[in-house]
Amino acid sequence: MKIVVAPDSFKECLPARLVASVLASAFRESVPGCEVVECPLADGGEGTAEILTAALGGRMCTATVTGPLGKPVEAAFGVAGELGILDVASACGLALIPPERRNPLYTTTRGVGELILAALGEGCRHIVVGLGGSATCDGGEGMLSVPGLRSAASGVRLTVLCDVDTPFIGPSGAARVFGPQKGASPSDVEALEQRMTNVAARLRADTGVDVRSVPGAGAAGGLGGAFLACFGAELVSGVEEVLRLTGFDQAIAGADLIVTGEGRSDRQTLAGKVPYGVLQHASGNAGIPVALLSGRIEDPSALLEAGFRHLVAVSPPDLPLAEALCPSVAAANLRRAATRLLKAQ
Repeated sequence: MKIVVAPDSFKECLPARLVASVLASAFRESVPGCEVVECPLADGGEGTAEILTAALGGRMCTATVTGPLGKPVEAAFGVAGELGILDVASACGLALIPPERRNPLYTTTRGVGELILAALGEGCRHIVVGLGGSATCDGGEGMLSVPGLRSAASGVRLTVLCDVDTPFIGPSGAARVFGPQKGASPSDVEALEQRMTNVAARLRADTGVDVRSVPGAGAAGGLGGAFLACFGAELVSGVEEVLRLTGFDQAIAGADLIVTGEGRSDRQTLAGKVPYGVLQHASGNAGIPVALLSGRIEDPSALLEAGFRHLVAVSPPDLPLAEALCPSVAAANLRRAATRLLKAQ
């Protein structure tokens, strides 16, 4: 029996490589002699740089940059030859801010620009940027305020990994959809929408590019649009690019079961998140069954209708979220979930 373990990270809890390791260990103990392949994944959010750099045989570097609240943070990025790989979350991510201080009216993407300069300083001429997990909604103006960034990046190829197809502004735009998730109140959302409208107008006047309704331009609070307008970046599906670069289709060949997961699964999972990308590739590869093990599972009927064979909630329903996010508790719950899955097979 061949089992491929291909999870995303459990946000603010466990990175994808640890989730994969815990599940793989549980499967090996429960099914002696089975082949278990660990394939941790990402969709452009936290951990993308680490996963892609490891898959490409590169090295991880760090740089001190401006954090989302304006204070210095240590941010990591990967280098594989002339390819630089970075997550904006390492410079302006939600995980860098205590929940009670989160508000995208006051957070900045300046550290992202500084991180790009650090990658350029390592000789990178192609930079892949993952846009998931940001705490920001400044339309990229913080990034663009970094002195010398635009001239330094001239001629550099930029590929931007989007985990959502959100436009820059509007009812389904960055401020209205993701502002509340980043700590914005209803009045804050209105202020953010006006800010983004103004930024879109400035970008159009400066570059001639109208980002207002471009799918993915609203990713990371508008960083997608700023990259597109000011650097001519290519906006691509984050999970599809990660699956391609990690050789996922080759890894799942001949598999009997694929196990994927994330911190919480719901209808948004079906809009370009890691588990759905895994499911799509499994369906096109002899219809390999896919099990979804996530911290919490909502909208189960929609997930089953999409094609997941098994749904397993990792955290007990009565477990407080703060306790569920404790890494040791989450690891123990993952092992128990793996056992329940095998019994359901």
